[in-house]
Amino acid sequence: MRIALSTGGGDAPGLTAVIRAAVLTAIGRGWEVLGVKRGFAGLLGEDDVVSMTRDSVRGIAHLGGTILGTTNRGNPFKWPKRQPDGSFLELDRSGEIIVNARQMGLDALIVIGGDGTLAIADNLADKGLRVVGVPKTIDNDVAGTVTTFGFDTAVNTALEAIDRLHTTAASHDRVMVLEVMGRHAGFIALHSGLAGTADVILIPEIPFQLSNVCDKIIARGKAGRHFSIVVVAEGAAPKGGEEATMGPSMPGQDRRVGGVATRIAYEIQQATGKETRSMVLGHLQRGGMPTGYDRLLATRFGGAAVRAVEQQRWGHMVALQSPHIVTIPIKDALREPKRVDPSHDLVQTARQIGVSFGD
Repeated sequence: MRIALSTGGGDAPGLTAVIRAAVLTAIGRGWEVLGVKRGFAGLLGEDDVVSMTRDSVRGIAHLGGTILGTTNRGNPFKWPKRQPDGSFLELDRSGEIIVNARQMGLDALIVIGGDGTLAIADNLADKGLRVVGVPKTIDNDVAGTVTTFGFDTAVNTALEAIDRLHTTAASHDRVMVLEVMGRHAGFIALHSGLAGTADVILIPEIPFQLSNVCDKIIARGKAGRHFSIVVVAEGAAPKGGEEATMGPSMPGQDRRVGGVATRIAYEIQQATGKETRSMVLGHLQRGGMPTGYDRLLATRFGGAAVRAVEQQRWGHMVALQSPHIVTIPIKDALREPKRVDPSHDLVQTARQIGVSFGD
């Protein structure tokens, strides 16, 4: 067997552990393993395809990022090509992926990515490429799996920030608004906010009213608690309003979600008179070493992906359905987006201990 590994979309702590486990498991079967650089770029001749050996993955399980590189702009069905006027034209180069994979003698491709990358993998599978997926996202928004690697690390990074903000907020009687990642799903905000004893948690699934947020802050002041911690997912939006956006990070890209913390902090200060500061945690949530949980889950996913190739589970992805790792069709995982259920016990518990969701 000759297989290849590819990492696409945003980076997440634990990617190296997946790569290591998959490479070692495959080599243990006597297979040859290749690494596709920068998403699908290596299979399009836009980057390299390299040989993966035991030496290639020695001592990398604890590292953040991915040794294969990744990109958010690597969809072969909509490959961006810059025009002379600076605009971008989208080309369908998926056929080249199929042809080049066959010319390389690839028996299978293991694609490690979030919902966008997995959707690409599923489309390539429909075109005849033998694909197995591994779900990866710090947002935990891929359905069919209890959790994805990278999520636990992101939550712990946010939790550390909340813990630190508590001390400075209490010292100055300030309101601190922390913005965490989560464009469509508020799992990071919910988990880190509840674990970090935040007073207000704002998530995309529960539209908020600023007046309710301010009421919570004022009530705390009357009770002698003159500081407050607000944790907000970047995609949270007010009732009847839209999510906050910023300009594109790269030419040709759409506007990015973000900046909600700055807006909320200003409005809280105007409405309550409380000194309010905002902080955007941003890509700190993606960086650094994965937690032990994420290393273990990523290692399990990597080994399971190779077993899925051995079992010819084409068009499937590995998933955690506790206590086991199973495989499910990628189409099933992508059928409905995974979002925070407002009736979930985490939300219920948060409300019952006094956390405001602004609704």
